[in-house]
Amino acid sequence: MSIAFLDPGNIEGDLQAGAIAGYSLLWLLLWSTIMGLLIQLLSARVGVATGKNLAELCREEYPPWATLLLWAMAEVAVIAADIQEVVGTAIAIQILSNGVLPLWANVVITAADCFVFLFLESYGVRKMEAAFGIMVTVMAISFAYMFFDAKPSGRELLVGTVVPKLNSGTIQQAVGIFGCVITPHNVYLHSALVQSRKVDINKVGEVQEAINYYSIESSVALLVSFMINLFVTTVFAKGFYGTNKATSVGLENAGKYLEEKYGGGVLPILYIWGIGLLAAGQSSTITGTYAGQFIMGGFLNIQLNEWLRAVITRSFAIVPTIILAIVFDTSDGAMDVMNEWLNVLQSIQIPFSLIPLFTIVSKEHVMGVFKIGPTLEKVAWIVLAVVMVINIYVLLDFFMNIVDGLLLGVIFCIISAAYIAFIIYLIARDGLFPMNFLSRRLFERFSYSNGIELTRTSQLQEL
Repeated sequence: MSIAFLDPGNIEGDLQAGAIAGYSLLWLLLWSTIMGLLIQLLSARVGVATGKNLAELCREEYPPWATLLLWAMAEVAVIAADIQEVVGTAIAIQILSNGVLPLWANVVITAADCFVFLFLESYGVRKMEAAFGIMVTVMAISFAYMFFDAKPSGRELLVGTVVPKLNSGTIQQAVGIFGCVITPHNVYLHSALVQSRKVDINKVGEVQEAINYYSIESSVALLVSFMINLFVTTVFAKGFYGTNKATSVGLENAGKYLEEKYGGGVLPILYIWGIGLLAAGQSSTITGTYAGQFIMGGFLNIQLNEWLRAVITRSFAIVPTIILAIVFDTSDGAMDVMNEWLNVLQSIQIPFSLIPLFTIVSKEHVMGVFKIGPTLEKVAWIVLAVVMVINIYVLLDFFMNIVDGLLLGVIFCIISAAYIAFIIYLIARDGLFPMNFLSRRLFERFSYSNGIELTRTSQLQEL
């Protein structure tokens, strides 16, 4: 689960935030991770308490047309993340091989990831977890080495982490950080991963024990991922903030810039960066394939051979990535621009995983005694409100900077209206908070005024 917080898209968001905003967005990285932890805990709760993953529950709870739309949005998020992961792996291979092969050829090499995934899966989920643990350790060591080698300012690091600060020049980087940390496909993935441990959902004590242990496990995992993201942001803040290279640094040229800034040394920082990036890309491409399998199987209830499913889900990312790599290979910085927009694309897909999650985890007939309480429900919807504010900003920014001409403007408005309408439908369909809260109060007042005494929420919902 923590791998999705450490993929090349995250790394790109981290380094650009550090280079352009310095230490000032570390507080946002911290709070985004805390929000991400809350979401992952709710995802795990759904999976453990129901014995089903979120995609399967969406298929049961929503009408077919809405299920297909949710599946399409989840697939878009997976493909966007997967493209970043494949490109990040390809760039790492290019660094470590001294550019022997072009970028598109390195992308082809990453196509073998699905076979690595199937090989690991054939030995059991514990072996696969161990492999991911090794790759996270490699990332931690690589980026920690860079962090201590850069010798950042402890005071500025502390102030940036504790004191909220945001200005107009760093809003895009702030949106990038938020969009990177909370990844839609990871919400679906985590609800499925927790089922690798056998838990009897009919035994309340056993389910609660599993939820408690998953909470500890998730907290530790995201603490590690936060530290790695902080290392990357800090290294680029120390090296490039306030320089003329700050706005041009990206995933594609980061290794070269690091080598120029920090030199070779006993352990050349270029190759340390390449090793960390390779571990990030390799592990996240495999988890992207894993998430794609659960999403396709859960939403569509399609039972395919594991090899065929892996090839299909991998092709969704590999084919467009090869095309993009061929087109952009000789265009300096173009891949970085594409990565930025892929982060934005994932950000606007977040409501289509969070709304179903918050809806289902609040339903007593689905969750039973493990339905979340009103306080946690309000906190969850506040998180969604923050996401929606960010999405509105992204849409307006896109309209102001990209859309040119009447025809494009009309098309953009139609797509935006459909996007907003679907979100409103998902929220209003089940009378969710705060609509549920308001309608419940109105219904109570009407009921009492007519001499009906109702004391239990379940009775209100039933009526």
